[in-house]
Amino acid sequence: MPPKTRFDLALDQLLAAPRPEAVARAQTALRRRLQAEQPPAVWYDLVPDTPVGPLWVAVSEAGLAAIHYGADARAWLAALRRRGFGAARRSAEKTARWRADVAAYLLGRKRSLPARVDWRGVTNFQRRVLEAAAHIPRGHVQTYQGLARELGRPQAARAVGQALRRNPVPIVLPCHRVVAADGDLRGYLGQHGVQTKAWLLHLEGARL
Repeated sequence: MPPKTRFDLALDQLLAAPRPEAVARAQTALRRRLQAEQPPAVWYDLVPDTPVGPLWVAVSEAGLAAIHYGADARAWLAALRRRGFGAARRSAEKTARWRADVAAYLLGRKRSLPARVDWRGVTNFQRRVLEAAAHIPRGHVQTYQGLARELGRPQAARAVGQALRRNPVPIVLPCHRVVAADGDLRGYLGQHGVQTKAWLLHLEGARL
């Protein structure tokens, strides 16, 4: 084969050089991959004065990430990181709609809450339990045993209770509507525990 001329070499370089549109596509794909690998950010802010005490609300691009009872958010923010969320930034603007909805519900001005939840860090079983709890109508209660039967696991009442205790978004996912077989309220996540649970059920018109 005869040696390549300078023209041939220049042509080879031209053909080997990536086209601008190919470079742009590769850069876009790389950015998307890097974004997908980064933990999603969350934004949070305080609802300072509600009938059940102060509440922290956290949201992500996927939806409502968490609600926390109490004024101290440090342990709660650490729990968000353990669930796989990234940077947490305080933002009144990003959380405004969710905070307003929760506050209105607790004041009796709304009868339901949107349940677009970010399920990151929640196990499949826990999600099934919480989604089943979300179908309990306002003003009604279900037992731990009854919820376990609905899930096809009648012997798992204790596991159901544990899943409810880890509810990342109380009030919106109404774990307070689940009670013991004898009607006892048992425990609850709120700042005042069972008193908060009883107050929420009374707000919703449940007969205990």
